[in-house]
Amino acid sequence: MWNWLGRKLFKLSGWKLVGEIPNDVRKCVIAVAPHTSIDDFILGRLAYCYLDRNVRYLIKKEFFDNPILRPLLLKLGGIPVDRSRGNNIVNQVAAMFEKYDDLNIIITPEGTRKLVNNWKRGFYYIAQKANVPIVLGFLDFKKKELGFGPMLYPTGNYEEDWKEMEKFYRGINAKHPERYNLSK
Repeated sequence: MWNWLGRKLFKLSGWKLVGEIPNDVRKCVIAVAPHTSIDDFILGRLAYCYLDRNVRYLIKKEFFDNPILRPLLLKLGGIPVDRSRGNNIVNQVAAMFEKYDDLNIIITPEGTRKLVNNWKRGFYYIAQKANVPIVLGFLDFKKKELGFGPMLYPTGNYEEDWKEMEKFYRGINAKHPERYNLSK
């Protein structure tokens, strides 16, 4: 039911899906940017219904405090995250990859819809620790395209790997460009 509804709503949205995650990639971290609006989440979730790909995503635990939203967020793959220091989210999420044959976890490296100059690195360290690739996901509001770019395995040298990721993400059109540090 969810996939059928998601496919219909995605088609009606006027957005186009580009790129792909190779079928033989059963486990990965999907880093998605830019993240400047709640629309990013809605469009992304519809796209995964359209693809019929099971995904999970990290979302701050405060959203799960709402008794109406909680069951829906869990049904749609939400994983509540306590973003306070000392919770070792990297180890917790990396360990999840050992439990499942198929696991795609979406993470927005910006960590918020507000402007940030330095992206959080947790997505990178989760992929590295779990020995899974990072798929670069994106939403381009000017082109009305949502999809997947290159896939990379973390080398352990974040600065060098970041250069490749930044090259890909630079210039993608956010809904709110003033909140996206790579708009220029």
